[in-house]
Amino acid sequence: MNFPHHSALPAGQLFCFGLGYAGARLALALRALDWQVAGTSREDQALHGLAVHGIAGQPLENAELPPGTSHVLCTIPPDAAGDPVILAQANKIAGAADIAWLGYLSTTGVYGDRNGAWVSESDAPAPGNARSRHRLAAEQAWLDLWRRRGVPVHIFRLAGIYGPGRNVLETVSAGKAKRIVKPGHLFSRIHVDDIVQILLASMAAPNPGAIYNVCDDEAAAPADVVTHACELLGVAPPPAQEYEPKNMSAMGRSFWAENRRVSNDRIKRELGIQLHYPDYRSGLKALLATELTGEAT
Repeated sequence: MNFPHHSALPAGQLFCFGLGYAGARLALALRALDWQVAGTSREDQALHGLAVHGIAGQPLENAELPPGTSHVLCTIPPDAAGDPVILAQANKIAGAADIAWLGYLSTTGVYGDRNGAWVSESDAPAPGNARSRHRLAAEQAWLDLWRRRGVPVHIFRLAGIYGPGRNVLETVSAGKAKRIVKPGHLFSRIHVDDIVQILLASMAAPNPGAIYNVCDDEAAAPADVVTHACELLGVAPPPAQEYEPKNMSAMGRSFWAENRRVSNDRIKRELGIQLHYPDYRSGLKALLATELTGEAT
C-alpha cells in the first residue's frame, strides 16, 4: 500500500504501547521508511513476514522509551481503573524531551446513541455504556497530559476496524455470518490501511490537542455489508434475522443499542486525506483481490 504522506515525514523513532492489529500495521509502514520501531506487545508480532519485536510479557511499568523516541502511539484500551499507559508511564512520557507527536486510539463509541444523526468532533460526547465511558475518561487523561505538561497528544476516534485477516469476507467463508436486520440502523467502518495513512498524515503535521474521527464516507447497515460480501464470494446470503436483543450477549446488545453517522470531514480538511477505501464496497473488493492474488494490500 502506498501512503502519500510518507514523503512529508522524515525518519524518526516510534514507540507503540500495544503493537496489535493497527499498531503493528503502522509500525510496518514506518519500518519500510527506515524508522526505528519498538513497543509493548502480548507477543512478538509478525505481519506479511516482517517481524516487529515488542516487549512481551512484562508489566507496562517496566517499559522504557528508547532514547531519541520522537513519536508515541497508544492503542491499549482502558478499564475501570483507568488508562493503563497513563497510570504506568505518564511521568516517563512527560519527561521525554524529544517526543514530537503522541497518538491515542479511542473510539467513536464515546458519542453514544444519536438515533442515526450525524456527529462530528465538535459534538459533546455522550457515552452510553461502561466501555465508552472508560474511553472518554482515558481521552481526558491524555489531553490533561497535554494541557498540564505539554505532551503533544492527538486523539483518534476509530470506527469499526476491518482489513486483512479481519473482515466479513472471512466471516462469510467460515459460515459464521449473520444477517441481522434493524431498519434505519447504521454503523461506520474504517480499513486499517486508512487508519495508517491518517496517523502518518497527523505525524507529518502535528496539531497537539486535536481530535479526529477516523471512519470512511458511508455508514451502512451490517446486513447490507454481509449481503455484498456474499455477492463478491458468489454464495447465497444467510437468512435475514430480525433484530432481537434478548437473544444477544450483553456485548451484542450494547453494540446494537447505538445508531449514529460519523463525519470524517476534519481528516479531509485538516490532514488532506483521500481515503484508499471510502466505503465498504471498495474495501471488500480490494481484500478479495488480495486473497485471490496473495498480494499484500
